[in-house]
Amino acid sequence: MRTSYKPEDVTLLLKDITGLVKPQSTQEREQQIQKGRHYCEMLPIEYSPSQAYMEAYENALDVFSGETARAVGILADRIVKERGKDVVLVSLARAGIPAAILIRRYLLFKYGISVKHYSISIIRGRGIDKNAVRYILERHPAKAILFVDGWIGKGAILNELEKDVAEFPGVSPELAVLADPANMTRLCGTHRDILIPSSCLNCTVSGLISRTFLRDDIIGPDDFHGAVYYGELASQDLSYAFIHRIEETFEKNYEADEDVLDGKGIDEVREIGKVYGIEDVNLIKPGIGEATRVLLRRVPWKVIVNRECAKDVELRHILRLAEEKQVPVEYYPLKHYKVCGIIKKLADA
Repeated sequence: MRTSYKPEDVTLLLKDITGLVKPQSTQEREQQIQKGRHYCEMLPIEYSPSQAYMEAYENALDVFSGETARAVGILADRIVKERGKDVVLVSLARAGIPAAILIRRYLLFKYGISVKHYSISIIRGRGIDKNAVRYILERHPAKAILFVDGWIGKGAILNELEKDVAEFPGVSPELAVLADPANMTRLCGTHRDILIPSSCLNCTVSGLISRTFLRDDIIGPDDFHGAVYYGELASQDLSYAFIHRIEETFEKNYEADEDVLDGKGIDEVREIGKVYGIEDVNLIKPGIGEATRVLLRRVPWKVIVNRECAKDVELRHILRLAEEKQVPVEYYPLKHYKVCGIIKKLADA
């Protein structure tokens, strides 16, 4: 799989399907999804950020690079303490890739150890790429594998992971993430809903690759899941600018948060569903990272914000996007999250 990332930073276990799939508009995809077609069978047209939005991203990077680095460092320390130094990072494409690259670089920075990093696909409702898992198991012991993602929204991918890796003896379904406001994993940098700046952009902060793709006419039974390489966006590629900005703020000693959350994020999501009359919780995307993605590549109905966080710099890019796309913003007494994006249920779907 082609990518703008260096081979030493990540090995992408993905099939290059560039030119084989025509990207569709957000409206087209949303209608298809709500008619029952799976999102992994289509690819979106990548959102081209406005100048105002890119300014919001750069501001987020300036303000939150240190906090992101802190989450990376705390998570890396927890990994070493609980899993030792003989780990193999397996990131979940694509949000997990920059997170795992940063963890890999922090382990080298603080502990002087160089670990292998693969990235594979996992798709809600379709599962993990088992061909990719088998490929890794042919080369590394099962106990060394550690799955990595950027954040946990409400835990759907973690549930998928737990279900699928059960058939691979010795492989732990534990998921390491930078931020876990859903309160689902011990291996996290923080349980707070923090802004990880890479969540603000799509392929241009993820090695110029698309989200992953799975459709029988293109992905055969022995293939890895697919992805597209957007080489035409090379001039806009910020993948390493992001990595270097976080990396240059690394420190060798971080104090972990003592934050203890009550309950799970999924319970709060179900409550939101009751309040807003939404039966399908998949339409509710909690947390900064997930709300950003709703605004970037779905058809949003509204954004709900914790009033206490309304003026937080972390939400500036979300409010900017909501304004650009004329999406209503409402206040709601969120507990685990600062913001939540809700996907529009299309009447004509």
